Parts: sequence; structure tokens; C-alpha cells
Amino acid sequence: MRDINNKTAIVTGAASGIGLGIATALAHAGANIVLADLRPEPLEAARKTIETIGVRAIAVTTDVSDPDSVDLAAKTALDAFGALHIAINNAGVAMHGTPLEQVRPEEWDWVIGVNVRGVINGIRSFVPMIRRHGQGGHVVNTGSVSSLFVREGRNQGAYAMSKYAVLALSEALEQELADSGIGVSVLCPGGVTTSIFDSAATRPERFGGSYRRPQQEAMKSAFAADALSPTVVGRRVLQAIKDNEFYILTHTGERKVITARLDRIRAAFDRADAVMPTIDRS
Repeated sequence: MRDINNKTAIVTGAASGIGLGIATALAHAGANIVLADLRPEPLEAARKTIETIGVRAIAVTTDVSDPDSVDLAAKTALDAFGALHIAINNAGVAMHGTPLEQVRPEEWDWVIGVNVRGVINGIRSFVPMIRRHGQGGHVVNTGSVSSLFVREGRNQGAYAMSKYAVLALSEALEQELADSGIGVSVLCPGGVTTSIFDSAATRPERFGGSYRRPQQEAMKSAFAADALSPTVVGRRVLQAIKDNEFYILTHTGERKVITARLDRIRAAFDRADAVMPTIDRS
């Protein structure tokens, strides 16, 4: 996807934050933009912002955890622009600050519904549309640096679990789309200035409805120090699409801890080499 001009992109979670940053970068590259988000008012404001760039943009209220809602967004994109070339499965919610044993069933349903099933639903609805025209395309799934390790001391196991799943889905999709002309990326950012820590305020009723998570306020401060602008992240994603990068990293501060995790895995293989021959297999 070296040439983005006049292509069509759909971006979920596009009303603000990383989603709007990516949509803005794609718009500056000349793409038609389909903005999808659960929140109608900020979504409409985002559409107006994108239109000032000089491209065509439409907004469709979408609950990514609902496959029918994602199907409707896909149909709306096709009706408006005739084809889809780029799919950004970006919508996500936070689940930091709660130990695993204290995460309630409805919270598990919500974080999996949005962060995991949202990507699944996007793959199911958008990828066949990109295949159909045979012109190639690109899919970006938003994971997190927490797709690569679990940060100690922040009780973010539920969130990291969902983002590990996004990485696995992306790896599988890349394999399945090999030689199709459709690239795949997984975005693994560190801290970004977004409203993700306020996502509980818009939790759908079927997952328990809106609520307040006081522990999220502390998380905002923890991530603020190295937080990037969504605009910068959007530009990084645009370049990665053009260069067909799989891993899209934005922060390098976690290099040591991620490398240590890989070293621990290597050590486990060495241990298996040493111990398995001594195990009685009779």
C-alpha cells in the first residue's frame, strides 16, 4: 500500500485518541475515511475534523463487540465508497489496576468483547471486502506494548491477556493472507494521550452499563510521563502501512524487559534440552 491516495480506510475507535490520529494521517495521505465508534457526538466531531483536510469522510456509530454492528459498518463503507482497502481494528478499553482474582465476570466479558472480539469481528467483516476487489490492501490491529509483556506492579493482567490475543490473531492473519497482496500489522504502542482510561463510562448495558473505575485515575498518571500524541502515532502507522511492517512499535523504553522475557523462554528451551532426555517415558 505505497499509494494511499483515493483508497478507502475504515477505522474503529475513531472518535478520539489513536483512532483519530490514524484516521487523520490516512486522510492527509488522500484516503477516504470511514470513522466508526460507539460515541455518536465525538464521532460526528471527528468526521468534521477529517473533512477539513479535504477528503471524503463518513461516520457510523458502531459497537465493535457486536458482529451485526460491525457488519453494518462494513456495508455502510461499501455503499459509500464502493470498495475497502485499509482496515484499522483499533477500538479498545482499559482494564488496569485490578488483580485478576478481583475482575468481575461482566468486566471479563467487556474487555474480551471489545479488545478481542472487536478485532475478530473486524477481520470477519472487513477482510473479505479487501480481498474482493483484488487491488491489495492492509489490516492494522491495535494491540499494545502489553501484547509483548505483562508490566509488573500495575495489575493489568486482564488487559494484557486481551492484547496478547490481538498479537496472536495478527500473526495468524498475516500467515493466512500471505501472497494475497494484503499486508498485516499489529500496533504495539506504549503510553499515548487518549481517553482509554475513561472507557468504563461508555460500557454497553449488556456488559453492565456505565460505571466508574477509580483505579484508572492512577493509571492516567503512570502513563503520562512518556505519552505520545495520537497524531505522532498516526504518522507512525501510516509509514508502517507503506513499508509493510508487521510489528509497529512507538516506544523503545521497554526493550530490556521484553528482551529479558525472551531470554527466559530461551533458558526454558535449554532446560528442556537438558532434562527431557532424563525423563522416564515408559
